[in-house]
Amino acid sequence: MIPRRTLAPGLEISRVLTGLWQIADLERDGRTLDLDAAARAMAPYAEAGFTTFDMADHYGSAEIVAGRFRRAVAPDAPVQYLTKWVPEPGPVCEADVSAAVDRACARLQTDRLDLLQFHAWTFADPRWLDALWLLEAQRDAGRIGALGVTNFDTAHLRVAIASGIRLVSNQVSGSLLDRRFTEKLGPYCAAHGVGLLCYGTVLGGFLSGRWLGAPEPDWDALETWSQMKYGRFIRAAGGWGPFQQLLQAAQTVAQKHGVSIATVASRWVLDQPGVAGVIVGARLAHSAHRADTARLFAFTLDDDDRARIADAQAALTAIPGDCGDEYRTPPFLTASGDLSHHVSQFPAPFTTRRGVDGRTLALSGTVWEPMAGYSRAVRKGNQISVSGTTATHGSRVIGGTDAAAQAHFVIDKLTGALQSLGGRLEDVVRTRIFVSHVDHWEPVARAHGERFGHILPANTLVEARLIGDEYVVEIECDAIVADTITNH
Repeated sequence: MIPRRTLAPGLEISRVLTGLWQIADLERDGRTLDLDAAARAMAPYAEAGFTTFDMADHYGSAEIVAGRFRRAVAPDAPVQYLTKWVPEPGPVCEADVSAAVDRACARLQTDRLDLLQFHAWTFADPRWLDALWLLEAQRDAGRIGALGVTNFDTAHLRVAIASGIRLVSNQVSGSLLDRRFTEKLGPYCAAHGVGLLCYGTVLGGFLSGRWLGAPEPDWDALETWSQMKYGRFIRAAGGWGPFQQLLQAAQTVAQKHGVSIATVASRWVLDQPGVAGVIVGARLAHSAHRADTARLFAFTLDDDDRARIADAQAALTAIPGDCGDEYRTPPFLTASGDLSHHVSQFPAPFTTRRGVDGRTLALSGTVWEPMAGYSRAVRKGNQISVSGTTATHGSRVIGGTDAAAQAHFVIDKLTGALQSLGGRLEDVVRTRIFVSHVDHWEPVARAHGERFGHILPANTLVEARLIGDEYVVEIECDAIVADTITNH
């Protein structure tokens, strides 16, 4: 029996999900895949109790393969199909969201998606929230059973949840080597009923006996995209030497329990707070490790096992940032080391135009700007000033009454204004924070510390009466950009 977990009413998943991302790798460089054979290869997984399959719109033919499995191989099987929508950054409208849902339904040969997971490439552009609200409307219309996200850090999962978006899951990287999910995200998810779905638990196969005692590979000649990606994680965590120590510790634990290194690695992740399931990739019709994976539930890690693993982990360098940062900030821990194979461009979050006296203005489109005669931000020469900013997007207040969530969204808007004028958050030299009540100072200050801790601008925080009872924080900032840009 493979244990199961309820993510949402009517959605019960296997605690080991079968990931279909490797279909894209099998189709790399123009290679073709026998889609019907791949669909038939899904059947043994479902029969063994691994009834939950995870895919995405950009995993090659994964959705099509799953649709053929649903229609021709196992039309009545109790199988869960989890997919993702990963749009390009920029504006999103109802037609875009409807088309994405229609496309996924057509490929999966269904009229209702079990779980749709959304990925945002940048939080500096507030339009990621538009996409989530439009997806909520699709759920209310019965086209989506449940809504999740993928690669959201703790701060922005908090922004979404505090804004009333009903998320049931967050899919992120998590492994013996990448422990970011255990720090803030896992406890937050456990406290708010959001199931963590962890991928990369075996680091593309690196967490296996094959690599124990092996010489450091030629990082430029790896076999799969997964190996290219997780090879970067290994190097970011300190390199091959500390990784070998981790492998040896996992091997000692594995021998004690009569299982594999990969099984120990996945068991450790599965035991962490907030984790609903681990995703183990399958190269359909090429290789299978179902029996080994099923051993996950034949043993438990004891205190000695966890201590041995922790000793090896202590020699590693922590992967930087929070979950999902590898897709948003350098170093990009992706297969190519950048976002070139994911995103074609990042449109400016706000509209810009020329002002008087050589200034460039950034405008957010709020009705208050023309009425009160101001801009969201102004650049003159190499200096940028951003107006007092609240947690407003369109007609909505973002973050509810959660002071930290409001503060994170405000800082996102500051970032978007700076980027629209050729600056970065790292260019900020002063921030001024106004809180509506002194009780809010600490969560707001902590949010400021999370986002500006590596920058350390001059800062002032005061209690002030804000315009609008719904707002608990307002922030403004000044920045100096290193090089003057005359054309924005």
